[in-house]
Amino acid sequence: MDALDRLAEPGLDLLRRVDTLLAAGAPEGHRVWPLLRRMRVLPGEAVRHFLDLHPAPLAAAGRATRRLMPGYDDVCAALTDPVLWSGPAASSYGQARAVLLRHLDEGPDSLVGRLESTAGYADALADWVEGSRLALARALADVVRSAEAVRVVAAMAAPGGGRGHGEAAGPGATEAAEIAARVLAVLSVAYDGAETLLRQWAPSLAESRWRAPAAERPRYDTPTRVGW
Repeated sequence: MDALDRLAEPGLDLLRRVDTLLAAGAPEGHRVWPLLRRMRVLPGEAVRHFLDLHPAPLAAAGRATRRLMPGYDDVCAALTDPVLWSGPAASSYGQARAVLLRHLDEGPDSLVGRLESTAGYADALADWVEGSRLALARALADVVRSAEAVRVVAAMAAPGGGRGHGEAAGPGATEAAEIAARVLAVLSVAYDGAETLLRQWAPSLAESRWRAPAAERPRYDTPTRVGW
């Protein structure tokens, strides 16, 4: 359990009231409007969804991916063992073996290179989730103990609390909009970070395509010699 989990209950309780007041309207020109248009979700719902994101499964996926690499090393070692033979069959086999070795483990476009990139991407996502959860926890801690939170709770406790008419909202609307803006601003930065990670890692996560060796016309005029 991290800081966000510990703040989830009081934070969501406050944001439930904030969502109710925002549904009735927010002050015209308030900075919450661009955030609401961009995120297309009220802060309480956004936080509930974000609570499902945890870094541990992503970090575990990175470790599991790296555990596959020794298997590729074993295959590459078997392919690089010297073979005591010569002739057209040996030459054709050598070309195919070289192409397969490159496909398996030679550079970032190889299968091992893609495994390393996949594991690195999982690690980067785990770091992003951990950092974003901490930032959101700090934002919730600030709004839960704020003067705006007191006014929101008081407005919802009053008779007819939460009822407004469009953007000409009633009591507590300005404070609800301010709380929502603080929370949505943190989530907006978090989602920007996720999109940046995807752009950065996408080229390294593309499919590793097999490039077959150039086909050569088989020769039958030279004997194949095998030595032991």
